[in-house]
Amino acid sequence: MVKCKSINGNYVEIPKEKITFRPSVYAIIRHDDKFLMLSNKSNGQLFFPGGGIEIDETIEEALMREVKEEAGIEIEIVKLIHFKEQFFYYDPADEAYHMFNYFYICNPKTLSLLKDDEVKDEEAEKPRWVDIEEIKNNAANLEAAEEIFKIIF
Repeated sequence: MVKCKSINGNYVEIPKEKITFRPSVYAIIRHDDKFLMLSNKSNGQLFFPGGGIEIDETIEEALMREVKEEAGIEIEIVKLIHFKEQFFYYDPADEAYHMFNYFYICNPKTLSLLKDDEVKDEEAEKPRWVDIEEIKNNAANLEAAEEIFKIIF
């Protein structure tokens, strides 16, 4: 059994046979002292745009695709700043993952975000430019966010 953190913040024991390996990539995008964040449909918490890397794409391709799908903007990838390993249980679909999460600093090339009804994603919604205090009060993965902000500031 593997201890996984669920989307609701609880810890659950999952049989190792049920866990899927999932490398993922996330963008830290800053504009005018705010960061691009998305709301999580399942719990309303904030998270950085990004998601799973598909078998046929590079990390960079996955990051640009995910940001475009979830927020509608184009980005320039600057550099890798953080890595976090995670065992995660996605309650709504009864799926468990061993995740390798790569976090990249990115610059926005465009700024016009998708409207709420234009985001077509299983879990992400409401792309917004958010100040750091709101992120600290409502981040889905507060530990990772705090680690990232220590690196940035």
